[in-house]
Amino acid sequence: MGISDLIASFLQDCLNESSDGVLEVQRSDLAQRFQCVPSQINYVMSTRFSPERGYIVESRRGGNGYIRITRVQVDRQTLLMHVINSLGVQIDLPSARAILGNLAQAGALDESLTRTLLAAISDKALAAVPRDLRGQVRADILKNVLILQV
Repeated sequence: MGISDLIASFLQDCLNESSDGVLEVQRSDLAQRFQCVPSQINYVMSTRFSPERGYIVESRRGGNGYIRITRVQVDRQTLLMHVINSLGVQIDLPSARAILGNLAQAGALDESLTRTLLAAISDKALAAVPRDLRGQVRADILKNVLILQV
């Protein structure tokens, strides 16, 4: 089991013990507990506790910085709208894959559409687009297809 899995498992256990579905932890305490850099904690937050997976993460950096994880249940439309609104002007392929995987896992996208979207935003499909513009085109494709799903 990797460090990310250990951190995610620890946080999930703490959330399960919480009566209100909210967990507040110090980023520095977590990093110290797992003997890792704070950016590893950030990675776990963005990949394992994303809105697509049913979590809202609030974060404050600095000496008294904290991370607050709230478990939420949202309907498909709200989830899709949140993802659409959170997409920036560009997105790299690994991030897009993670988002689509999370949406499929949450049941917001069916498997066929997920595979089709992954093919449409792949580097192979965007080969004619200059490399420095692929992230922007990828984000535009994702946004437009997801808007049709709302």
